[in-house]
Amino acid sequence: MNLSAQTALVTGASRGIGRAIAQELARQDLKTLILVARNEDQLRQLAAELTADRPDLQTAVVPLDLTDPIAVNTAIARVWRDYGPIDLLVNCAGVAYQSPFLQSRFPQVYQEISLNLLGLYSVTRCVARRMVSQGGGAIVNVSSLMGKVAAPTLATYSATKFAILGFSEALRGELQAHNIKVVTLLPTLTDTDMSRNLQRYRWVKPMTAGRVAQALVRGLRRNQSEIVVGWQSHLALLCQKTAPWLLHRILLLAMPQSV
Repeated sequence: MNLSAQTALVTGASRGIGRAIAQELARQDLKTLILVARNEDQLRQLAAELTADRPDLQTAVVPLDLTDPIAVNTAIARVWRDYGPIDLLVNCAGVAYQSPFLQSRFPQVYQEISLNLLGLYSVTRCVARRMVSQGGGAIVNVSSLMGKVAAPTLATYSATKFAILGFSEALRGELQAHNIKVVTLLPTLTDTDMSRNLQRYRWVKPMTAGRVAQALVRGLRRNQSEIVVGWQSHLALLCQKTAPWLLHRILLLAMPQSV
């Protein structure tokens, strides 16, 4: 995918992986970058940083609660009207709460499902319909290694990430005829403010959000449909394929004991 002179929309752009992806995309000679998250102040700060480095880059700040489908539909319609067609959608917004399943709290479970899955679904639906009309585009859904290897104490988060992979696979088949490419990004544990609030698994070394963003851009340029990031992810998936019992044992031994 050639990113030059394109318009991209990134959800979850105020922090973590989403922010790093926005920063990396801004280096790729985009025409317009649309930044979406709940925190307007953080989005405006990011937009100012990006345009300071690239004065020719057009940015748009869209404070938005992705769990409100009416607000999402209205916001996407306005963005399309004001900034033209979106060529690339990156769904990165997400939240994770860590606890043993038997101690999980339903409001947190609901929030994870509402944002990680239903919010992603809502934005994708609005954008994909318009991409069909314009004759093509690309959609990136940020899942996780936990979308293939479920993590104890993160059951709901893992469930949403598994669901994102299934959703993406179905879309890939449906939207191919409309020249819309669907890509999944699967990073390993990444050093973000969200992950710092989690109890770490032993032996897992986090990678930087910048490296995840760089891997995404490389994968887009190579037209990859699934982008697995980090040697730990590749090793875990190999172990899952060849010795799933061993991976299960390792996960139990690595699981944080203080949660």
